Amino acid sequence: MPNVMQLMPTLESDEMIYIQGLIKDMSDNTAQQFAVLYNSRRKDPQTILLTSLIGFMGVAGVHRFILGQIGMGLLYVFTAGLCVIGTIVDIVNHKKLAFEYNTTVAQQVAVMVRTSK
Repeated sequence: MPNVMQLMPTLESDEMIYIQGLIKDMSDNTAQQFAVLYNSRRKDPQTILLTSLIGFMGVAGVHRFILGQIGMGLLYVFTAGLCVIGTIVDIVNHKKLAFEYNTTVAQQVAVMVRTSK
């Protein structure tokens, strides 16, 4: 059973638990492929926080574009971050936004790695 702590030591605890559940039945080689692909596609919560703060200071919605939420990004741009309130809420919830994005990416990568055998 592959150890997520050895493969991806920079993950936060909730993300690490989720990833460990995904890779528990994978071989070591498949888990390493997963780790490489996942690390290249995941978004760090600090990146989301910084881009949310940039949105607070200037161009609102940048963090939503980074998360692949184009519609919400456009809404934030045209409404000044939903009158700044939406941007403030996103600053507070930056870890949740990143975790939701990363779980989706992890599921996609796990399916891709398992089907490439």
